Amino acid sequence: MDSDCSYHYTDNFLIDPYEEELKEEKRRRKEMEKMKQHWDMVGFVADGQYGIPRRCPCGGSIKHDVSPSPKFKRDFDTQPGSRYFTCTKFKPWVFGVGQEIEKLVMKVEEQSKTIEKMRKQIQIQAEEIAKLKT
Repeated sequence: MDSDCSYHYTDNFLIDPYEEELKEEKRRRKEMEKMKQHWDMVGFVADGQYGIPRRCPCGGSIKHDVSPSPKFKRDFDTQPGSRYFTCTKFKPWVFGVGQEIEKLVMKVEEQSKTIEKMRKQIQIQAEEIAKLKT
């Protein structure tokens, strides 16, 4: 065998040292393709309902609203205002922030109660230690 040959034999099999690198590259490529397909599908949900959507990507139904003001000044009775398609589960961000603040306040109250219990335990243990020292 030549010393500059990149192939070697083990148990009567010819092994290519670059074979593992090729397998790893194929695995990475498949993983990237799967991720791309996933994100494409997320985009297809919105694109597939081009025009008047029937369902929101979150799974909620769509509510059709029309703005009371005309879209253009020259539109009187022929075309009503702009159409809006809103998810029925939609809430303004202020309500979401309010709910998160309520949860945080409850957690802080629980933690303050736990801290008070621990302070009482520390005080009791300090008194017991003082009694044992005397």
